[in-house]
Formats: sequence, C-alpha cells, structure tokens
Amino acid sequence: MSAPRSPPASAANAGGAPPSTTVEGSLERITFTNEEAAWSVVRVLVRGRQEPITAVGNLLGVQPGESLRLTGSWVQDRKYGEQFRVESYATVKPATLVGIEKYLGSGLVKGVGPAMAKRLVEHFGLETLDVIDSKPERLAEVKGFGEKRRKLLRETWAEQRDIRQVMVFLQSHEVPASFAVKVYKQYGAQSIDVVRDNPYRLAIDVYGIGFRTADRIAQSLGMPSHSPKRAEAGVLHVLREFSEEGHLYAPRDKLTLRAVEMLEVTPELVEAAITRLAAAEYLAVEGASALAHPRPEDAVEAVYLKALHVSEVGVANLLKALAAWPARPLDVDVERAITWFEGKQGISLAPEQKEAVRQAMVAKVLVITGGPGTGKTTLVNAVLSILEKKGRKILLSAPTGRAAKRMSEATGREAETVHRLLEYNPRTHGFQRDRNNPLEADVLVLDEVSMVDTVLMLNVLKALPSPCQLLLVGDVDQLPSVGPGSVLQDIIASGHVPVVRLKHIFRQAQSSLIITNAHRINQGQMPQLPAPDAMADFYFVEKEEPEAILAAVKTLVKDRIPRRFGLHPVDEVQVLVPMNRGLIGTANLNAALQEHLNPHGETLTRGHRTFRVDDKVMQVRNNYELGVFNGDIGRVEALDKEEQTLVVRYDGRPVVYAWSDLDELVLAYATSVHKSQGSEYPCVVLPLHTQHYTLLQRNLLYTGVTRGKKLVVLVGSKKALGIAVRNGDTQKRFTRLAARLRD
Repeated sequence: MSAPRSPPASAANAGGAPPSTTVEGSLERITFTNEEAAWSVVRVLVRGRQEPITAVGNLLGVQPGESLRLTGSWVQDRKYGEQFRVESYATVKPATLVGIEKYLGSGLVKGVGPAMAKRLVEHFGLETLDVIDSKPERLAEVKGFGEKRRKLLRETWAEQRDIRQVMVFLQSHEVPASFAVKVYKQYGAQSIDVVRDNPYRLAIDVYGIGFRTADRIAQSLGMPSHSPKRAEAGVLHVLREFSEEGHLYAPRDKLTLRAVEMLEVTPELVEAAITRLAAAEYLAVEGASALAHPRPEDAVEAVYLKALHVSEVGVANLLKALAAWPARPLDVDVERAITWFEGKQGISLAPEQKEAVRQAMVAKVLVITGGPGTGKTTLVNAVLSILEKKGRKILLSAPTGRAAKRMSEATGREAETVHRLLEYNPRTHGFQRDRNNPLEADVLVLDEVSMVDTVLMLNVLKALPSPCQLLLVGDVDQLPSVGPGSVLQDIIASGHVPVVRLKHIFRQAQSSLIITNAHRINQGQMPQLPAPDAMADFYFVEKEEPEAILAAVKTLVKDRIPRRFGLHPVDEVQVLVPMNRGLIGTANLNAALQEHLNPHGETLTRGHRTFRVDDKVMQVRNNYELGVFNGDIGRVEALDKEEQTLVVRYDGRPVVYAWSDLDELVLAYATSVHKSQGSEYPCVVLPLHTQHYTLLQRNLLYTGVTRGKKLVVLVGSKKALGIAVRNGDTQKRFTRLAARLRD
C-alpha cells in the first residue's frame, strides 16, 4: 500500500487556497516518513478532539510524546479523508500533567526516562518545567535525583535551549529538525552565522545533509540561482556523486553536462566554477598529455577531486617504486620447500600453485587471484610457511573486521584490519604508520583486495618499508570496492606486476553446488539445480511476483531453513539484495523481517527508523571515534531512554551510540550485495526480480552467491536470473591507475 500523501492545494480546495490556522497537540505516533522527500504522516491528539488528527508535511525529527504547535490548513484527501497539511511547526512546552510527563519521558531530555518523568510530575505538578528551568536545585526533593543526574539534566536543558534556536532557524528554511543537533554539534554557538554566511558548507561538513538541502536553505536566504558560490558547490557535489559511483574522476564534458542539468544554469557558469576550483586546488584537471603513453580511452580532460588525484598518482608512484626496489635475497631451495610443505600438510599442490610459490619467493609485488575452490588459501599458507621458516616477519591484513577474522581462521595466524594495522588515530583523523613511521615487516599479505579503494591503498603503500614484499590476494571477478577506484582490476590490467590466476577447481570443492554454480555464473552459464527433495547447498525457489518473493523469503528465513538445516534465522541467515528500493529492496525487506523475527521488546524510533533490543543492525559509515566501520554487523543489546544511548555489540565488543548518531545505523536482516563484500555467511538468501533490472549483473550475482558458506537459496523469477547471468557488461569506472602504472 502506498503511503498517504496530501493532494496539491488546487485539488484539495478548488474554490481557492485553504485558510491558514494553528493547532496544538501531543504527537501520538509517526505513521510514515520519507527523509528524501522531507515528508511525514503523523497522528496528533489535538485539544478539543477525542480522536487524533492526521497531519502531513515536513515533520522530520519529531518524536512521539512531543507537544507541537502546527501551522497549516485543513484539506480533504480523496482517499484518506480529512488531513492537516503542515506549513511549519514548533515544539512547545506541554501545559498538561500528562503532556509534561510524556515530553520528559520521551527520551528528548537526558537523565530522565519514563519512570523518572512520572516521579517529577507527581512531585512538582504543572511547575515541573519551571523548576527545571529556573530552580534546578529543587530537583533534589525527588527520590533518585542525585547530583550526577541533576548536573546532566541542567547541561542537557541548557544545550537544548541553544539547539532549539538552531532548530527554529532551520525549520524556517524547511530543514528537517532532526538535523539541528548535528548542525549544533558541528558549529556550536556559531551555527546560525555559519549557515547564513555559506549554507553550502552544510553539505560538506554535516553527515546526512546533502547539496539539495543546502541549496534549499541558500535560496530561502536569498542567494541567487546563478551565484558563483552555488555553481562551485554544485560542481563539487556532482564530483562527489561520481566518486560515490566508484569513479576517481569525471570527464569534463560529462561533469559539466550533469552540473548544468542539476543547477539549471548555463555551461559557461559551470566551466568558470571548474576553473576557479582548480585554481584554488579543490580540483585537479588533467589532460591525456599528462600520461606518457595514453590510450584512446584516456583522450579526455579528467576532472578529479584533489584528494582523489593525489591518491591515484600516489598509488601508482609508490607501487612502481616498491616493485623496482631490489628484493632481499632468500636462501631457499624452492622445489625442496614445496615438497616439504606438501608432506607437512599431506596434500599435493596444483602446478599453478607451485608456480605461484616460485614467484612469491622472488617477486617484490605479486597478485594472487582466483574464484572459490581454486586453492587461494592453501597457496597463501604454503608461501607463509616457507617464508616463516626462513625467518621472514610477516603481517596479515584485510579491509574489514570480518575479512580479517576469516583470514585468521584460514591461516591460523593473526590478521588485522588495515585501519588497526596502520594505527588509525581518531584525534588526528590520520594513520600513525606512514613513510616516517613504517611498518616493521618483511612481507605484507593483503587479502580481499577487490574491496580496497584507492585512498586506502595509498595509505597501505605509504606505510611499507622499501624492502618489504607485498602479496595482494583477491577475487578480481567480484564487485569492485564500494569506495572510488578499481585497484585490483587496474593493477592486473597494467601488466606492471606479476599475476597468478588460479583456475583449477579442486575435487573436494567440485562437490559443492555453491562453488560449481559460482564458476558457471562467472562463465555466463545458468546454475545447476539439485533434484527435487535432494539435500544440497544450492537451491532456486521460483516465484514470479514481488509479493510472492517477499512471502517466500520470510518463510524461508524464519521457518524452512532453520527447520531443515538447523541454522539460526538471525545469526546464521543473511538476506542479500541487489538494490535498496522496491517491495523486495533492503528497506522494505528489513521492515518486514524485523516484524517477522523480532516483533516485541523495548523500541526506539528516530525519524523513519525503529530499533528494538535484539535487532540485527549494520553501521553504514566509518566512525573512527567509535571504532566501527561501514558494513560492520552487530546486535542491539540495550537502549537507555534516560541517557539517550543505544548499545550495539559487535563481535563481543559493546559500542555505545548517542541518539544523534543513530542515522549511522540501519537494520541488517537484509543488506545489499555491495555491503556483503569480504563477508561469509553460513546461509545466503538472494531474492531476484526484474524490478532490480538495472542491477542484474553477473559480477553482482557471482559476489552474492560466493558469500554463502553452507547454503545459498535464490528466490525469484528465472527471467531475472537469466538476465543477471547473461549480463557480463559492468560499468567501467573512470580511473587512470592502470595507465599510470603502464607508464
């Protein structure tokens, strides 16, 4: 069912604009909210009415229990009946005992939860808010209100006074109130002055506020659409969009075209903005002549964000320098060492594995790539065993915590995340390991390199001492990194360093339909399916309509898979989805699975997100202060409405979130295939439908299937599966790393 929306004013009242009026009431519940459209549907209990009214409009950030003054007009929606369309709103002090108790117990005031709110109101009655405001020492009269709690409440009350000023200012310019705390955290008492001076700073400095929101503020403040500041901000925004799509640069003509369309200005204004930004070194503009041996695809003028240009050039220069540095002599009889390892493990290495071991003994930089079941782990263990026997100091690393844990389990040796290996310092927002303080290692083995973006690779290379060997391990046929660049593909394509590509599938792996089908998909062939009722590790459940796919996923996750395979529906089953939107996108699947798997328990609603204790959640951006990173999955352990905190446990480690940071968390019963990179799950359920047409690609399906360790279940239409298998054309990313390495 689509969410209720009010009709345009002309349709709601054909006789003219409806009269503006003001109502006050207590927010009972949030029915629907859409942050992108800045639209909410809420139920408000208004004075003088027995039943709550439906209010629609820009009400993002409001919370149940708040007392609101709404200004707007009554309209008659043809489908949903009478609604109050909100033009503006303000949070007001509640005037009734029930309202005061709801307001204080809503979680908006630190130090006061529902129980303490009730105690305060019982003691002070209608004077409660005045006591907090002007006589906070009297709070000691209430049992349980010690000095620590009183101090916290005083600080929160004073801070909220300032935040409310920011909130009122932003609301007057149609900015969601949920951003007020973030803006205040960023700029403090200077918030309003900063926004008035250059509202486009919000898009750069405040997570969650994009260019369009900043642009709306700018225009409401009277900044003209042809302002040079607006053109410059628009160009930077479009370049950031390119980087979010995985590109390191944008061809100048494509950048100009997209910026002109978005800003609705002349090309000349955009071109002038690019020139000014380049002169100020916010951008780097580079022609094909910057490359020694450009190819036809390089014959464009490339526009980079400055930091990405520095990263790409740095990776190329440092990798070439590392590869050119003489390797430390290694006194080893390689053939004898291979025989020793085979005897020790009771195995026989394949010819391509033996050749890889030989190269690993002499190459300064070596790439090892191959699909599942081709023996990458065995090969790495062979190399590690021989080099350790010869006294080499070896470090193992991977981009994510889950990938590092898998690497430790596979090798029996400690592996660290790249951020921990390079000793990230949250105070300086930089790595302590660099050219001046390099790693102490003879060999670094970096796993899951397909996940490593250009900026992270630069920091790895900066921390390597020149004599160090570098072994890059990954599956080049998987999706490229979420961040900009295609490092592994570009290094292989450059031909600058030796590459070992493992293709032989070992006999024990051939018995797995997961591995067999992963390779079939990678070769453009439809997967093999087991006989009916056979016990296997790969299944296809055919469903044609999205509603049927959704119902099947819910049944599989909660009932059929746990009953037949003994897997836990939350901890061991992961739903992976090609895209976020639609009936079987991540957003709707998460809401459905939350209700299906965790319908009860203490609940917290912030904006359009509802979290419950025991929910499966994912961090969606790197937060170095908390030590959690994009893609980390945990479980909600506790929430405290008095302290305004939520605790998530990641691999046994509790992380405490302030409520203003909860937009960094999403439910993770279902997640995108992109977010699953570097992870393995006991079971993967992968819905496929032609709704996902633009993302039905071979490498995406291949990546999703290879995430499953014990069981993979595809649910959907054969048509969608066929499209994905046949579609080997993936979007090429705009990078020049391969060209720089060839030079």
